[in-house]
Amino acid sequence: MPQTIAHPLNAILMIAIPIGLGMYLGHRWQLSWRLWWIGAATFVFSQVGHIPFNAGLTLLFSRGILPAPPANWNPLFNAVVLGLSAGLWEEGFRYGIYRWWAKDARTWRRGIWLGAGHGGVEAILLGAIVLVNFFYYLAIRNADLSGIVPVDQLALAQRQVAAYWSAPWYTILLGALERALTQPIQIAFSVLVLQVFVRRQAFWLFLAIGWHALVDAAAVYVAQRSNATAAEIVIAAASLLSLVLIFLLRRPEPQPEAEMPAPPRPILPGEGGKINDTIETPERLDQTRYQ
Repeated sequence: MPQTIAHPLNAILMIAIPIGLGMYLGHRWQLSWRLWWIGAATFVFSQVGHIPFNAGLTLLFSRGILPAPPANWNPLFNAVVLGLSAGLWEEGFRYGIYRWWAKDARTWRRGIWLGAGHGGVEAILLGAIVLVNFFYYLAIRNADLSGIVPVDQLALAQRQVAAYWSAPWYTILLGALERALTQPIQIAFSVLVLQVFVRRQAFWLFLAIGWHALVDAAAVYVAQRSNATAAEIVIAAASLLSLVLIFLLRRPEPQPEAEMPAPPRPILPGEGGKINDTIETPERLDQTRYQ
């Protein structure tokens, strides 16, 4: 498969997978898209704080304001910090959304629906970025980069462009695979935080933060120490464990209370309609006098 097809296909799949999942769940369970969009807003709001927080930490470590670990500890330290940052910001916002906005999301299905929106918009936004990058690299594919980038960065830019257009198609499509695998993971986070409200135990929030931090840290560390394929294997294992968590926490959906039908009222004379045969009236007695 040529790279000119693989790159846009990867972006389109990243966008289509969460939309397809949302359409399937919404149709199957007849749920309003309101909670899906609330889940999507949860991810966006969390990143408003998460991204500047990570940038601030990087600046503090680079300037020596915060003590940095020894160089040989950097990969593990970075993975742990990034994982904890993601867990605290995203699950903290998810808790707040459950408590103050999505107050009607108190069932297993609604928790899944909200998580599908959270992970879904993440995949859609990343897919859009990948698609924009494709058009950018397409525009500079045969361009003279010396007139675009500074001289001291020219060699690096040329290597990046060459690497982009020489990547095998199966490594390019790892982005779409990762987005598909992260959907159950994000849904599991949502279902875990939901337990804070249905079981009334704060322990579940810390479990969600810890699981989120562990998954992200493991993926980042393996990607740094090995390669992207190994990181996808870690994410696949986390996705499988997340599916197990989702179904272990499943609870029956509350059934709507059936309304008791009102007892029939006999039709009285003068109200129209047929007179109830069980009611003895003077007219009926007069008609049956000689029978």
